[in-house]
Amino acid sequence: MEAYIHESSIVDEGALVGPGTKIWHFCHVQRGAKIGRNCSLGQNVNIGPNVHIGNGVKIQNNVSVYEGVELEDFVFCGPSAVFTNDLTPRARYPKGAAAYKKTLVHHDASLGANCTIICGHIIGEYATIAAGAVVTKDVPAHALMAGVPASQIGWVCECGQVLDNELHCPDCGRSYRPESKTITEVKEG
Repeated sequence: MEAYIHESSIVDEGALVGPGTKIWHFCHVQRGAKIGRNCSLGQNVNIGPNVHIGNGVKIQNNVSVYEGVELEDFVFCGPSAVFTNDLTPRARYPKGAAAYKKTLVHHDASLGANCTIICGHIIGEYATIAAGAVVTKDVPAHALMAGVPASQIGWVCECGQVLDNELHCPDCGRSYRPESKTITEVKEG
């Protein structure tokens, strides 16, 4: 299955777009970017040069994924989520790509609408960042983060539901146990 690229979008020479990916209106995928299979880029999405995006990623409208950011498989970026790549930007003194701070969003993490991810941090797998939150530090796997600056307010299941106080999922029934800085699923048997 070929990728779908709306006629109003631009994919630069040297960018790779995986099969089954849909790129909607007014997007720009810059040179060196690699987008995996079965992704969806909503309206007005910009993918910077050399950005790596895994399979099954959903990027909603008005998101710019700048150079230095990597999104692993099945990451969800809500509308107008913001990434940065320079902690001390100056228009007069551009640093270039070699100085960008790396940001890694691990598989199955969800970033809410209008959240901001300050560069140089890692978002753990299955973590959820609430709408409008500002992430200024690394986020553990399965953490639920909210506020400005974001702080952990709970834990989330692999399926995305907020866990109860006993670390049990009311939707899918999974249970977890605490570990040093995260949680681990309790397997039956």
